[in-house]
Amino acid sequence: MALQLVSLVVVLFILPLLSLLILHKLINKESTTHKQLNLPPGPKKLPLIGNLHQLETNLHRSLHDLSLQYGPLMYLQLGQVPTVVVSSAALAKEVFRTHDLYSSSRPYHVAWEKLSYGKADVAFAVYGDSWRYLRKICMMELLGPKIVGSFQIARQEEVERTMKAIASKASESQNGEVDLTEEIFALSTNIICRLAFGKLYQNDADNFRSMLLEAQENLMAFFFTDYLPMLGWVDVLTGKQRRLEQIFARLDRFYQKIIDEHLDRNKSDACGEDFVDVLLRLERDEKRINLDQIKGVLMNVFVAGTDTSAATVEWAMTELMRYPEVLKKAQTEVRGIVGTKGNVEEGDTDQLHYLKCIVKEAMRLHPPSPLLVPRETTSHFKLDHYDIPAKTTVLINAWTIARDPSHWPCPDEFKPERFINKMSDPKREEFNWIPFGEGRRICPGKNFSNKAVELMLANLLYSFDWSLPDGVVYEAKLGSAQRGPCGHGNKRGRK
Repeated sequence: MALQLVSLVVVLFILPLLSLLILHKLINKESTTHKQLNLPPGPKKLPLIGNLHQLETNLHRSLHDLSLQYGPLMYLQLGQVPTVVVSSAALAKEVFRTHDLYSSSRPYHVAWEKLSYGKADVAFAVYGDSWRYLRKICMMELLGPKIVGSFQIARQEEVERTMKAIASKASESQNGEVDLTEEIFALSTNIICRLAFGKLYQNDADNFRSMLLEAQENLMAFFFTDYLPMLGWVDVLTGKQRRLEQIFARLDRFYQKIIDEHLDRNKSDACGEDFVDVLLRLERDEKRINLDQIKGVLMNVFVAGTDTSAATVEWAMTELMRYPEVLKKAQTEVRGIVGTKGNVEEGDTDQLHYLKCIVKEAMRLHPPSPLLVPRETTSHFKLDHYDIPAKTTVLINAWTIARDPSHWPCPDEFKPERFINKMSDPKREEFNWIPFGEGRRICPGKNFSNKAVELMLANLLYSFDWSLPDGVVYEAKLGSAQRGPCGHGNKRGRK
């Protein structure tokens, strides 16, 4: 009993006190070093926690508000993590073009580290030879234009399946209401599964969805370990570390089952390679990729990739229902081009110029990753005459840049027309419209995402007449993460 009491005192009082004392000493030492540098301006920081107390749930909005006070290049101390926030297109261009080589690594994040098998992936890996090889595989073997095009039939089949499901649910509903969030998420997931794994997982859809959402939540979650390592024990006491381990175990079993199925199945029955087939072939033939790297890439495609397409389509539909005149114009274009074929095919989207503008405008207002994926510097450099030390986290606030009134008149309004004259000159918008990032770490799934989003959105507009449910007035809140209201999905010609 006495030993248990002593252990309790150590855990609750002595260890936290020692952690705080050591942390305070480390931060004071770091602060002395930084005083010798010409760092960007930023708010005053508190002992130990730095500027963490000034950040809210919508991190990009908190940083936007701070940038209005301290400027487009801002320095924050997030616990023990020195952080620079870039909030202008000009400075983002300098980071991506001039200093890309020295700012292309990734900071430590316990969830990234765990779910990517020790950063054995593409999205979260540190900059180096392993990352370059995996990115080459993604661009040449998995997500290149020819490869993306080869999966056209699979995308088309899943979109048509979803349109039929929406029509059925709308006809069964008393008011013709359909939950677009559910349908779009399922469609995006099914497309990913067909391409990456070669099959669907409809028999266990609820478990599949919960696993995916829990993994995404962990990737975005706050862990004390990331910012105040000496307080990492708090993550253990609160159960966050345990939940991370549990979702990792679920995902690992899922990936291993898929890999085993691909290894065991009769190859003569396979109709074309999916992503897992390609990765296993490279492991067998080139022996430069291991099982952890295969699972890491699958995590990128499955966990990180699913939400991007779904979020863009949901936000586009949300904005279109808020702006009926834009919705009508988009439907007129789609139905005029496609005619009476019954569905939009992927080849039709090349002619849907206004629809492409809608997608761009939706991503401008609602970028899937408002701060992109954080970068980390590997060497000291100067940015706008300020010192940016090595091992500094760099956040590019793509959300703020895309709402800069000097580049975007009436920035908070949904106006797809603003992109019409830019469609043939993408360089003009290269750094004030960066939802996929830029430079070495630009999202390798950009082409795949665009193809999927355009096909999904075009078919939703072609097949149904949409409106908000009766009595619902949707008001977009700047920085809100909520999206995807229900909508009336009336089949064309039935009303």
